[in-house]
Amino acid sequence: MADLLDFELVSPERRLAKAKVAMVVVPGAEGDFGVLPGHAPMMSTIRPGAIAIHETDGGPATQRFFIDGGFAEVTETGLTILAERATPVSEIDVTAVANELAAARTAGDEGAIARLEAMQAAATN
Repeated sequence: MADLLDFELVSPERRLAKAKVAMVVVPGAEGDFGVLPGHAPMMSTIRPGAIAIHETDGGPATQRFFIDGGFAEVTETGLTILAERATPVSEIDVTAVANELAAARTAGDEGAIARLEAMQAAATN
């Protein structure tokens, strides 16, 4: 059996995930990065986007969460994501996001536009 990574996803409201996984792909502020067992310790800010959790080595993503900012801390044994907001991608209401995005574009709210475009991309991919 391959080594597994201790993974935890926490938001201010609750812990959303805690598991031993093969890999997690994180939308870092400077680009996406994958964390595997034995990854070098590091910290990164997270841009709005989806994290993908792979429970088995080489397997498809079994869970995806939309993260709206936060921090990722990689240690020698695991990954902890402290998310400002996190939502399972399966729970995103695509119609509501499209409506909010249209309103944000009308208002010229660049921050909301970027966040909602990332959320829309996560929900439709």
